[in-house]
Amino acid sequence: MLKLLRIIAFLEGVSFLGLLFIAMPIKYLMDVPTAVKIPGMAHGGLFVAYVLLAIIVGLDKEWNIKTFAIVMIASILPFGTFYVDKKVFRG
Repeated sequence: MLKLLRIIAFLEGVSFLGLLFIAMPIKYLMDVPTAVKIPGMAHGGLFVAYVLLAIIVGLDKEWNIKTFAIVMIASILPFGTFYVDKKVFRG
């Protein structure tokens, strides 16, 4: 499950950055509100998958509350999932 979490974390991170740095500027600077529709739905699904898998892996690996909190907070910060992949998932 950890390998799957790492893959989902990567995809979630990429989708978040795509939303922030590509889709959102297109939406607001070029006045194309539909620019975020599909990437936003994809990111939402990946976010839910990340959170659910993090809970499953956290329980399986018996992460302490600090580690679990770091993994969860990383899901809402740009580049956060890449950080936890390097510091938590591979460690």
